Amino acid sequence: MSEQDEVYSSKISYKGFFRFKDLYSFCYNWLSEEAGLSVDEGEYSEKISGPIKNISFKWTASKEVTDYFQFEVKLDFKVDELSEVEANIGGAKVKTNSGGVTIKVKASLVRDYEGKFETSGKMKLWRGIYEKWIISQRVSEFEDKLAGLADEFLSQAKAFLDLESANK
Repeated sequence: MSEQDEVYSSKISYKGFFRFKDLYSFCYNWLSEEAGLSVDEGEYSEKISGPIKNISFKWTASKEVTDYFQFEVKLDFKVDELSEVEANIGGAKVKTNSGGVTIKVKASLVRDYEGKFETSGKMKLWRGIYEKWIISQRVSEFEDKLAGLADEFLSQAKAFLDLESANK
């Protein structure tokens, strides 16, 4: 069984104007294209009450960094009271959305994700030695890189939302 250490956990919240479709696309594209992660949507639910929608979805984004290490980022999106509105931009009416969004991110460094060291008790012992004495520096480097990537994603998502609201 693989070992995994959570190296990052944070969230952002935003309330105001934004285009949900654009936010969804931006987040997906940033994770897949900028970060090189493969993104899988595990859950998606919508609750509609008249003109208001509440949307919830979860993604798992991962990337095999080496044959021993894997990055795994779990994202939890909640969109509350999403409604279609018209905003006046430069004298022109534009359709957009209004509501609140919360994005939670947890990033974990997965070690021995293929379970190569799980074949026997002796191999598990070797894994402990390998991690503590041989690759301890690499573990730290990968943890820092993954935490930086997750933090950068949240910063980019926040900047996207702030930019969207500035245009309204």
